[in-house]
Amino acid sequence: MRLISFQHQGRAGFGVWTEQGIVDLAVREGIGVLDLAGLIERYDTPTLSELVDDTDEFIDANSVTLDLPIPNPNRIICVGINYHNRPGEYGTDKKPPKYPSLFLRAASSLAPHNANLLRPPESPQLDYEGEIAIVIGRAGRRIAVDKAMDHIAGYSCFNEGTIRDWVRHGVYNVTAGKNWYHSGAFGPWLTSADEVADPSNISIETLVNGERVQFDTTANLIVSFAELIAYISTFTPLSPGDVIATGTPVGAGGKLNPPRYLLPGDKVEIRVSTVGVLSNSVVDEQVG
Repeated sequence: MRLISFQHQGRAGFGVWTEQGIVDLAVREGIGVLDLAGLIERYDTPTLSELVDDTDEFIDANSVTLDLPIPNPNRIICVGINYHNRPGEYGTDKKPPKYPSLFLRAASSLAPHNANLLRPPESPQLDYEGEIAIVIGRAGRRIAVDKAMDHIAGYSCFNEGTIRDWVRHGVYNVTAGKNWYHSGAFGPWLTSADEVADPSNISIETLVNGERVQFDTTANLIVSFAELIAYISTFTPLSPGDVIATGTPVGAGGKLNPPRYLLPGDKVEIRVSTVGVLSNSVVDEQVG
């Protein structure tokens, strides 16, 4: 099931993307929730399927503008260096780290599917980082590893875009480089967890202008989805709608020789098997 948030005729909606069109659950009488985060908290997938089957009213998918799947998540937690060949890419000891590296992003730093990525005038070093995002559906604190996957509502595509030189302005501080307005992207939808048969073997690839620049599978994660949820929920409660971006494979432009940064007119696609394709074009941000 593909769960979406969108804009249609001047109002915000949320619901399910189907072959017949979009089922807008925001206008369904008695639904009792205000957004997609509330929907995944209150309704399980079988119940949502019943809601979809019980309608003959659909919105033409071409008439909506997609939002971020979760427009205003309480937390966007990003994981650094989480594929087994990434430590070597950074020139560090190739032994995997004991604990995951984590940092936060703001929702405003992310563009939805088909919206533009913005290259700011302050830096030409806009870089791509294709990732798999997991979205929490059940709240929890100190979640056990063997229970963690039950807390996932679904999966999405994520471009953890970075203004590379701004990451290095401070010592051990990536916040500035990771939070430029619409420097990254998230979408197009949330694919429900039941659609992903084997989360331990999902492929992730990034294409720039049709050329594959990154590829790996979750079989090569250093810290698995379940372990990430367990670790993160130890220090902070996780809530429905929280997003965890689980790390990028080797091949980011800033690590190539010579570096390859995104240019206006470039098209970036993040492809996640069984989940979807996130597509964005690059433009220069207009200031003033």
